[in-house]
Order: sequence, then structure tokens, then C-alpha cells
Amino acid sequence: MVKTLPLSEFVEINPKVKLKKGVEYPFVEMGFVVPGNRYVSSDNKRSYKGGGAKFRTGDTLFARITPCLENGKIVQFSGANNEVGFGSTEFFVFRHKEGISDAGYVFYLASSSIIRKPAEKSMSGASGRQRADLASIKDMDIPAPTLPTQRKIATVLGAYDDLIENNTRRIRILEAMAQALYREWFVKFRFPGHERVLMVESELGLVPEGWGVKKLADVCSILMGQSPKSEFYNDTGEGLPFHQGVTDFEDRFPTTRKYCTVLKRVAEAEDILFSVRAPVGRINIADKKIVIGRGLCAIRSLSGNQVFVFQQLKEQFKEEDTMGGGTIFKSVTKKDMNGIRFLAPSEAQITNFEEIVTPIFAELENLTLKNTNLRRTRDLLLPKLISGEVEVGL
Repeated sequence: MVKTLPLSEFVEINPKVKLKKGVEYPFVEMGFVVPGNRYVSSDNKRSYKGGGAKFRTGDTLFARITPCLENGKIVQFSGANNEVGFGSTEFFVFRHKEGISDAGYVFYLASSSIIRKPAEKSMSGASGRQRADLASIKDMDIPAPTLPTQRKIATVLGAYDDLIENNTRRIRILEAMAQALYREWFVKFRFPGHERVLMVESELGLVPEGWGVKKLADVCSILMGQSPKSEFYNDTGEGLPFHQGVTDFEDRFPTTRKYCTVLKRVAEAEDILFSVRAPVGRINIADKKIVIGRGLCAIRSLSGNQVFVFQQLKEQFKEEDTMGGGTIFKSVTKKDMNGIRFLAPSEAQITNFEEIVTPIFAELENLTLKNTNLRRTRDLLLPKLISGEVEVGL
């Protein structure tokens, strides 16, 4: 039988961290937290002005606001040795207690349904901005095995997260390679043989002779989403996966939590999913058929050059909520999407680019699938280890 303790006796909740006003520290935004990834760090330093969640290396950041908590935004801060940082007020901070709890075990405990579900049930407040009540979890009894057992559990689960982290680094490198090549050829115009090509004026400034500028509607089909009534949504797998907007977007492919039985606006696998409501311009790729709601549109190249279209849109919308000329948009219409100016190089240049980048896309999909399977296995094992149903050898 696993020993239990009240959570407040097992961990320090929102521990005190001394930060000096006016001094810059690493700042963690909620958007930095990727559901399913164990660690978060930040090169984004901000001047501390008071308030917010404060933490040290190894502390667990636990999202307390909807839909972030439901999406699993729970993470360990992985700054430098004993580095301090701060972040959104929408985090609870959990820290291990010396001689009682292990930092890794605390993270996995917080990630389990043991704490998450009561926190989710306690949420109250205005629709879409409900917050968990700390009082609902701080006195609850949680499994508190011996320190050696905690460390063993954290080691077993951490092996999965180490593999996920390694794959994630490889994904970042491959994505950077694809975007760097796009910029070299189609932004700086240093493609193979560029020395022999004249530059001529266009709507986008100087471009290589023979290239043009078109509207997105000239080169792609654009399907705007539409949201059925909520009575047609379910979480039991009936119909097709449903995505209203960017709530379940991840780095490359969205995760699925909701399904829909009204199959009117359906994006196909490999369609580019583009957010048309704030944040405008966030992009994912459909990895299967999905129903899209009013916050998204699906984009497909008419000539089959999906890789090139994706990279150009990523470049154009690297800054969210802006369109041509830096104009700020909080939502865009079908007309706006149709009219996006699109660089149209020669077919030969697009073909050469896709021959190099398409294998990169295939490897990105492969690594993403590996991470999905690793997370699924880890998440199945986690509650069994935490509850003691599966024992670990010491």
C-alpha cells in the first residue's frame, strides 16, 4: 500500500523566490509550453516588475486556466543550474521538498489525473477564462512513496521524455534547415544559377526575371471553416476530428480531443491549416481528414506544390496577426485569404526546392509520429506507476 500525504505537505506550492524589480530574468509565456513535453526554458528575458509566477530550475509549472490545463500545459522549468525566472500569473508552481519529494516525481504527479482532474473540476469564472481553485487540491491526499521509489519512477518515465526531447531537437533542426533554404532561394534570391538571372520590378519589389506575383487563390484552393452547433460535437470518436481554431495546434500537427458528426467543411490530410481568427496566421498541417470550424481555413496547392506553399506561408506569417504591409488583423475573410500576394517562381525552381525539402517533411512526420507514440506509452504507464499498480525495482 502506497503511503499518502496532503499535497501541501509533499510539495511547496507557489514557493517564495526573490526577484529584484528592474532586473531581467527568463520569462516563460504560456505559449512556450508544449503539451506532452516535459521541459520548458526561455531565452526571452524580461524586466521583472512584480507579480506573476516565480520559479527555479526543476520547479513544475502547472497551468491553472482553461483550456491550457485541459490541454496538458504542465512542465518543468529547465533553466541553468538553480536559475530563477518568472511567468504568467496563470501558473501554479510546485517545488519538491528536501527529504520528502523528488522534483521529477513531482512533475509526473502533477501531470497525472490525480491532480489534474480535481483542478479541472474546480474551475470557475467567465466562459473561456475559468481558473482552477488552489484550495481544491492543496489538501488532497496524493501517493507519497519513498524517495528511492519516487526517483525510480521519475527515471523510468524520464527515459521516454529524453527520447521525446531528442526527437524534438531533431525536428527543430530540420524545420530550420527547410526554412533557411526557402529564405536563401526565395527571399535572398541566391538559388543555384542566380548569377545568370536578371532582376526585374514586381509588386513585391525586385524578383528574378520570369518569376511573377499571383494571388493565393490563383495557386491554391482555400476552404473556409464553419462551426456546426455544439450538439454535434463529441469526445467519443464519432464522425471526424474537429478543430475550431488553434486550441489544439502543436508545433506541426494538431492533436485531437473533439469529434464532429456534421461533415460539411472537411480538410484533407496534408492540407495546410491556417488560423483566420486571432492569432491570425498560425499554421499546422492536417495529418488526417478533419472537420474545420470558423477559426480555420484549409489550403491546398492546385499544382501539388504543398511543401513550397507551406514554407512561403510560414515565411509570410512568421509574425502573427499581420498581413501585407504589416497591417494588423484579428480576423480575416475568404476575400482576404484569396488576395494574399504569393511569389510565383519558375516551375523548375519550385521542383528543385521540393526535391530537397520533401524528404525533410517526411522525416518531420516520422519523428512527430514517434513522439506521439512515446507520449502515448508514457501516459499509459504514468498512472500505473504513480498509483503503485505497476511496481518499480529498486
